Amino acid sequence: MTNLLVRAVRGATTCGNNDADEIAVATRELLIAMLEGNDIGIEDIISVFFTTSPDLTAAFPAAAARGIGFETVPLICSSEIDVPNAKSRCIRVMMHTYSSRERDEIRHVYLRDAQNLRDDLR
Repeated sequence: MTNLLVRAVRGATTCGNNDADEIAVATRELLIAMLEGNDIGIEDIISVFFTTSPDLTAAFPAAAARGIGFETVPLICSSEIDVPNAKSRCIRVMMHTYSSRERDEIRHVYLRDAQNLRDDLR
């Protein structure tokens, strides 16, 4: 039997506008990439923490997650600190999951204009 560890998977993406549909599409795209890139099934997810930059207020990213199978996963959204010159229209995710991967084998996912946020994690 494989030993399962608790791991955190990071990800981020951006939206072109503060629009509910764009937030949903970007969130789903990011979550699917995080799951596929780390061979994670929904049943392996412990919880997901979403943040959005202060300029994204049209929708909760968690609502988009529920639309792709995260109905029983604990989800929470928050707003990022309004730091000058921070990435605008950005959705960030920290997914806690069970995994057999070592910490350095986790693939963190950064899409769209968020690709340069954490080069050290990819």
